[in-house]
Formats: sequence, C-alpha cells, structure tokens
Amino acid sequence: MNLKLSFVFTVLLVCAALAQNGNPTDYLSAQFHKERREALRAKMPQNSVAVFFGNPIRNRANDVDFIYHQDPDFYYLTGYKEPNSVLVIFSNNQTNKDGKSFNELLYVQEKNPRAEQWTGVRLGTEGAKKELGFENAFNGAAFLNSGIDYVSFDTVFFKEFEEDTRNSKNEKADLYKLIGAFKSQIGYNEKVKSQMDSNVQNEINAKKSITSKKATINTKSILTYMASLREKKSKEELVLLTKAVRISAMGQREIMKAMHPGMSETEIQGIHEFVYKKYGSEFEGYPSIVGAGNNGCVLHYIENSKMKVENDLVLMDLGAEYHGYTADVTRTIPANGKFSTEQKLIYDLVYDAQEAGIAAAKIGNNFNAPDVAARKIISAGLVKLGIVKKEQESRKYFPHGTSHHIGLDVHDPGLYNAFEADMVVTVEPGIYIPNGSDCDKKWWGIAVRIEDDILITTNGPVNLSGEAPRKSNEIEALMNEKSVLDTFSVPSLD
Repeated sequence: MNLKLSFVFTVLLVCAALAQNGNPTDYLSAQFHKERREALRAKMPQNSVAVFFGNPIRNRANDVDFIYHQDPDFYYLTGYKEPNSVLVIFSNNQTNKDGKSFNELLYVQEKNPRAEQWTGVRLGTEGAKKELGFENAFNGAAFLNSGIDYVSFDTVFFKEFEEDTRNSKNEKADLYKLIGAFKSQIGYNEKVKSQMDSNVQNEINAKKSITSKKATINTKSILTYMASLREKKSKEELVLLTKAVRISAMGQREIMKAMHPGMSETEIQGIHEFVYKKYGSEFEGYPSIVGAGNNGCVLHYIENSKMKVENDLVLMDLGAEYHGYTADVTRTIPANGKFSTEQKLIYDLVYDAQEAGIAAAKIGNNFNAPDVAARKIISAGLVKLGIVKKEQESRKYFPHGTSHHIGLDVHDPGLYNAFEADMVVTVEPGIYIPNGSDCDKKWWGIAVRIEDDILITTNGPVNLSGEAPRKSNEIEALMNEKSVLDTFSVPSLD
C-alpha cells in the first residue's frame, strides 16, 4: 500500500471512530456477557468444551447482502456483533504454552482498512479486549490451526450446522473456513452427522453422546443449557426488552390515530416502523404483519399488499427490536374507527380470553395455563355465537398456542415448564374466520388477535405493552383523536 493510500485509509478510520462517539451507550455491559459465560460454564460437565459460531452473512441478491444480524446465543455470550467469529468456552481452566491459565477464547474478524472502507470499522482483537472484556481474543485465522485438542475432552458441545454458509474469496478466515477447520479437527463428517440424526431420541432418553473418529460430540445439550439461561431475564435485559415493548406499543397508538379506510397495508406497516426508528430501534424483530379483513386470517401474513383497507378490521402484529431485544405486540382495529356489531362481538370475546390468559401467567403455573384459560372462554363463546356447534370445533378458528418467550428472539428459547419470576412471555389468543368458513357469512373475513408482552413477577403478571389500548371502546376513543400524520401528504406520481 502506497503512502497516500495509507493516509486516506487512516483518515477514514479516524473519522469513523469519531463518529462512533454519537452512538447509543445503553447496550448490555461487558460484565453481563461475562456473567452469562460463567453461568453456562457452571452448567457444563467437567472436562468439556463448547464452541459457538457467529451467524453467516446471507445474500439478498447478486452482490447485495441482507443487513447482518448476529446469532442470538453468540451475542448473548459475547456482545460481538460482527460475522466470521468463534467463541470457545472451557468448563475447566486450560494452560497455554507460556503457562498462563485461560477458560475461554474469542476469534474475531481481522482488522482490514480496505474492507472497513466498504463495510465499516471492525472491532478487531484489541477492540474485543477493550470493549468486550475478553483477555484472550485472536484473529479468526488463528482458529484455523488453533491447536485445541478436542479429543482430550469428554464432550465437545456445539449447535448443529446449517447449510447456508458461503465461501468468501475476500476473507481468509470466513465462517465457511472456520466451520470447515472445526469439522476437520473434531473428525465431523456427513456419516457422523447421519449417525447423530438417527440417534437423537436415544441421546435424549439415555443422555448419551455420539462418538466421532476424534471427539465425543453433543449437539443437543447446548440447546437446553442456553434455553435455561435465556428464559429468565436479568435486570439489564429487562431494561432493553421493556423499551422494545414500549416502542412497539407507541407504534400501535400512533397508527390508531392515523388509520383511515384509504390506507394500504404497506402504509400502515410504514407508520409502525417509522415510530420504531424515531425511538432508536435498529430493526423489526420479525417481518411485520398487517392483514386487513381476510388477510388477517393468515397467521404469518407478511405480503402487506392490499391497497385499501376500507372498512375491514386490520390485524397488526409487529415488534420493534431494540439493541437485540424484540417485542411482539398485536392489536386489531377497525379501519374506519368503529367496530361493527359482528366485529365487536368477536373482538370482545378475544379480549375476555386474553384477560383470563394474562391472569393465569403467574409464578408456579404451568406454561400452558394461559392457553387453557383463554381457550376455555373462546370455545364457549364461539358456541354461544353459533359459529361452532361443539367446543371441540373451536380449534379451527383458534389454531395456535397462546404464549411463548420473547427476548433476543421473538420466539425465545426456554424450557417451557412452570412460570418463574423475570420471564417475559406473550399472551395472544385469537379468532380467525376465513371467507368460506362453515358458519354464517356475516362472520367471514373477521380476524382478531390481541397480543401483549407479560413480565412474570412475584406480585403477579405485569403488562409491559399496556400503553397500547386493548378494550374496544378505548381503541375507538383513541382512533377519534387527531394524528400528526393527518396533514402529511406526498406528490402524486401519476
């Protein structure tokens, strides 16, 4: 590299570093991630090692990639948000060739001024030490010949590999090469994988591992370890998760004021996501669902392509992601601001079911308690309305479960046993009556889901998303208020 080019790269890096001074400062602390690694280490059996890989870079089209999003487990344990990375955690202290003791290793992307000019400043090994608190951080290339003797451990834990990793010509230690080196070092091959798949149930029942040519590997227990850690949130996590939930509730409030029959589903989605960005939310936690009328009967409808919502009910299931933590909030509102008779009957039935579900989300109750409570009310209500003849038939109109964990994933891992303090779960009953259903036509195309994010506490359930109205009369009242978007218009392109 000539002197002039070197100077340009230096200036670019300095400018980027200065720009970072304006970044948010409320991310999880390095101490949090360290404590999470220690908690995992405490669950691991003696003389074992766990290996985690960052998420792959995923291609969108041609030479354009999707915005990178780190593997939630990897982020939970490290705070590192870049690709091409590996974390190695040992259950017991190890000693390097210089006689120094260590129990974890982090491998990161190497600093590269040319690459950083295009895709942003990399943390590098020194940044990982300074910002993330790792004593032993190395460039990814060092993992290719790490010298870790995996066969000397009783068990090597890792998550099963997915076939979605590309081989980059521009990175000498991309994820493809890192995984390839690891597979070689532990003697992993497709024959071993096939053996593992055929013995999954035996492994669960007998808690046995499958032995490869070089190392005893286990790809199942690490999922249980991480689920048991992530299902309960720390105080730091609750701050971020609560903010994500409140941002999402504010998005619901703003669209209630702005909604009118001439809107498109895409425009409604855009208002929600604009509010998220206004509050500093980096992403949506999952593809936004905005279904008007019969579209709301598709549980994961993400096309959002209807040009006018007219007088339909509009089901809006959206969640802001704030610093990695995602909300999951659903409201269903009448596009014209007033529930019809049939719409209100179905809506209020779902509301009553949700109230019962939330009340059941208490410490010690089984995880399916909200579902049992909500389903009982909906089943009886559908019979009373004449939509079904028998309560058992109600499942076709309420086909999904009522609760799941949220956190770094919208469907966060958990053991799904009894409720414990500091869990955050959804309560989301729904009724969906598609066109052509076996009931009176007046009910067709009505879809209602009400979903809130509930913190489990010793004093009972706390609705974190309660700022978004749930009662039908409260929704109508808010929809009657003026919106700051009422006067917003753009020139016609016709």
